[in-house]
Amino acid sequence: MLIQCGARTDLGRVRKNNEDSYKILPALNLYVLSDGMGGEAHGEVASNLAVETVIAHCQQAENNGETPIFGEPLPDVTERTNRLNSAIHLANRKVFDMAEANPEQRGMGATIVAAWIDGQRLSLAHVGDSRAYLLRAGSFGQLTADHSLVAEKVRVGILTQQEADASELQSVLTRAVGTSSEVQVDVDEQMLLVGDSLLLCSDGLTRMVTDPEIASTLLTSTSAQEAADRLVELANDYGGVDNISAIVIRVTRKPEGLLDRLKIWKRNSG
Repeated sequence: MLIQCGARTDLGRVRKNNEDSYKILPALNLYVLSDGMGGEAHGEVASNLAVETVIAHCQQAENNGETPIFGEPLPDVTERTNRLNSAIHLANRKVFDMAEANPEQRGMGATIVAAWIDGQRLSLAHVGDSRAYLLRAGSFGQLTADHSLVAEKVRVGILTQQEADASELQSVLTRAVGTSSEVQVDVDEQMLLVGDSLLLCSDGLTRMVTDPEIASTLLTSTSAQEAADRLVELANDYGGVDNISAIVIRVTRKPEGLLDRLKIWKRNSG
């Protein structure tokens, strides 16, 4: 398999500073996106610290098998999924400790969604309402469950999805990185197939652009980078009321080299 990636973050049409952060580590096929909160520049501090902590922790673990695990190890998941879980627990501690040490930053926090690809296996971890989506063979679905007040109400049947989408309480989170000393991280594992597209994004995209429009953009874009650019532009066209960030990951087949073609020819010719 060959992984292609495109990414973009944008201020939007209304905000004065960008509180979204993302980072990609191509050597590890590691992708992390965060949306900060806390006002002024504090949300930007929280999201950047969260992203950098996750990247650094995973990179350190790849180089040193004795790297400590933060949070309780999870049963029935791979070592890499456990490491992502550990990285977000560490990010939570760092953001919380920084806010505690700096009174002007009290209350800052961030959402986070992280994807780590190892061969065909996708490890996914998230806190908050930044999302991961999977497009496969024309079918588009959300892989993560929002940790927000309205999402919880939809899950228990108090609100319909349409009512939730129109609610003024969409921004109220039930979980975030750095707002308390401990955090619960949701993890998942998926097997990726050639042809899949994975999207990580902040709510500045999903509040402005519908799921069918997102799926159509992923399907019709000629590259991962074009898809990320078009998604951000769509959100801005519809008002851009928040910062917008998107990471698009495409799984393709590696092009066959001369040796591969020769082996196939010999096999087919008997």
